[in-house]
Amino acid sequence: MSTATARPSDRRISPVFLGIVAVAAVTGWATWTGFAEQPGLAVFLFVTAAWVVSLCLHEYAHARTALHSGDISVGAKGYLTLNPVKYTHALLSIVLPVLFVIMGGIGLPGGAVFIERGRIRGRWRHSLISAAGPLTNVLFAVVCTAPFWLDALDGVPLDFRLALAFLALLQVTAAILNFLPVPGLDGYGVIEPWLSYNVRRQVEPLAPFGLLIVFALLWIPAVNGVFFDAIDALLRGLGISEVDTYCGYELYRFWQTAPQCTPGG
Repeated sequence: MSTATARPSDRRISPVFLGIVAVAAVTGWATWTGFAEQPGLAVFLFVTAAWVVSLCLHEYAHARTALHSGDISVGAKGYLTLNPVKYTHALLSIVLPVLFVIMGGIGLPGGAVFIERGRIRGRWRHSLISAAGPLTNVLFAVVCTAPFWLDALDGVPLDFRLALAFLALLQVTAAILNFLPVPGLDGYGVIEPWLSYNVRRQVEPLAPFGLLIVFALLWIPAVNGVFFDAIDALLRGLGISEVDTYCGYELYRFWQTAPQCTPGG
């Protein structure tokens, strides 16, 4: 069946998504102009809304790629509307990732869309469907970091710069963590079509717990230190200092009393 037979309403952008974009735009403007009496609250709402927008685009990329690979069922499921409440696991796709950000400053999208893999032919297509989500985070990270590596920060207010640095951190961690070959994450989905049937059967029971296993490992100080040292090195190469991301996270958690940050440059 052709993808052209999908109903236009199946692809209409959801008002829920547009509302989230509006929140990101308004609070981004408030952060830029200093309009808000509580700048930390504006940064919190801006980064959280922008993060949810990126989660929606992440899942949309999976669904859109699946649609063009043969799974036309994604339209009827509402995946092409960018509506987060239409995802198979709203808890895993939206609630947990937001909690991960608040608790640990970690960008970690969860599995959400259900692809009918039996409709898709070819291992490369299966791999591309899995890769499409984290590649969206890579693109989002490029946009967030562009003012830094283009040295285009003149005139950018400090609070907005810190918020952008923290949002960039979330996108970079999301891309890297999701590309890990762990069952339940997209990285495993990329390589799964190339594994033997026996290997897939053995690791299949781990898939529902892959996301939580990764998050639990990141709570181990030694693992967390090595991971974030690598992330900080990558961000420094893109012009974002560790101080910027730390202060952005500190500003984001506006409800905590914290020492005053002094970002460099």
